[in-house]
Amino acid sequence: MLKLAFPMLLAVSAGVSLVIQQALNANLRTALASAAWSGFMSYFIGVLCMAALAFFLQDPMPSAATAVRIPWWSWSGGLFGAIFIALGILLIPQLGAATFFALLIAGQMIGSIAFDHFGLLGVPVHPISAVRLAGAALLVGGVVLIRM
Repeated sequence: MLKLAFPMLLAVSAGVSLVIQQALNANLRTALASAAWSGFMSYFIGVLCMAALAFFLQDPMPSAATAVRIPWWSWSGGLFGAIFIALGILLIPQLGAATFFALLIAGQMIGSIAFDHFGLLGVPVHPISAVRLAGAALLVGGVVLIRM
């Protein structure tokens, strides 16, 4: 368990960073009076940061031959990231950060259980169990409690 402490701390930090990101994006939406431009700026800064990381790590640019071998749907992750960003920008001011993220985590759990069970998009198969369903139900219950 101690071996996993640092990776688990990093995962929690990633979760906190999502709250910060979405709060900043919602504030930027208000300042710019535009959800679209707020989301664009979030992605633009993100692209600059990822380019800096690739440069720092000295990762070579993938070849065109490699790029064409990758299935078309593998390139669509940014689309779903944009959906997440846009919905956070629009919904956090209405729902609040805690409710938005509680619902987000509940959706992630439900989706994750389905992806694990069916092995969707190359995820290793982990069958649905009563314990996993109980965990998802507790998360949904947490959403109800946070919303009260």
